[in-house]
Amino acid sequence: MEELLERLGDDDPVPGSGSAAALVLAMAASLVGKAARRSPDWGGAGGAAAQAASLRTRAHELAVEDAQVYREALDRLGRQEGADHLLAGALERAADVPLRIARAGADLAALAREVLERCDAAHRADVAGAAALAAGAADAAAALVETNLGAAADDPRVLEARTLAEAARSSAS
Repeated sequence: MEELLERLGDDDPVPGSGSAAALVLAMAASLVGKAARRSPDWGGAGGAAAQAASLRTRAHELAVEDAQVYREALDRLGRQEGADHLLAGALERAADVPLRIARAGADLAALAREVLERCDAAHRADVAGAAALAAGAADAAAALVETNLGAAADDPRVLEARTLAEAARSSAS
């Protein structure tokens, strides 16, 4: 854990907040899965735990992918020469990953809401916290979509990211 925190705080801009948001999602998914697995009286616990595990894997993969596309975009921005279409492509990819992080955040918050309603009472606080973490990660990812695109507020990807973040917040409340 200490190594990860050091990497996030060192002078290298990568990994950045997109990777951090995805890692928060992976941790939140772990908490949701644990609560489901530790709720033996709930018949759907196994399915919920499997969904949480899938979301954890998806979030981890997104953290790695975000670091890669962010590095690519920074490298392209740092070049004085080069075609504008290459830069535009790098920035598009740098916005696509946070959009998928926002989707995962909305999915996890919705799953957490379901688990919260059905899990053993001893684990509800962790699940509520995980839902809040998922909503925060979706908010962070939505902000990155807008920033990375440098797009107008009516860009469909920006609107989708905002909608996903709102859905995550609604599920978490």
